[in-house]
Amino acid sequence: MALTITGDEAADALLTENPLALLIGMLLDQQIAMETAFTGPEKIRQRIGSVDAREIAGYDPESFTEAFRQTPAVHRFPGSMADRVRTLCQTIVDDWGGDAAAIWTQGDPDGREVLSRLKALPGFGDQKARIFLALLGKQYGYDGAGWREAAGPYGEDGSFRSVADITSPETLAKVREFKRAAKAAARSGA
Repeated sequence: MALTITGDEAADALLTENPLALLIGMLLDQQIAMETAFTGPEKIRQRIGSVDAREIAGYDPESFTEAFRQTPAVHRFPGSMADRVRTLCQTIVDDWGGDAAAIWTQGDPDGREVLSRLKALPGFGDQKARIFLALLGKQYGYDGAGWREAAGPYGEDGSFRSVADITSPETLAKVREFKRAAKAAARSGA
């Protein structure tokens, strides 16, 4: 399986090969375009040399924030998001031995357990955790029992609600249209 979320070959390859990069991309996916969020891990790799939980957790905070600020910025809020990424990486070191994939592989967890583990991560609320679980199930080979149910509407087959459903420029356009319609309905009170 090869992810095609960003339209950038190097960024998509890193997301495909590095579970931590995928988690960081999901963490960054707020208040910026999805493709920008998910290219963030590749920008980090280019600027500090790797995307490794131990290295990022131990990185000098000021230098890491500077890496986020370089043009083009990793995120529109480089200071706070650099801190969030370092905190996420420290949690993965402390709770998962530095192995991000252990969150969904250690102990052969079912979908509900993976959702619980994701929600325990800093920066992962209920919705972000459900979207990431759907991404794991739809595109990353995770097949734990009950993952679709645990992911809620994001796990629905054939939906175009989130990054979990992006497999091409065409599906990206469908996800964008779904989000636009949802925002319009929320504004109109529908």
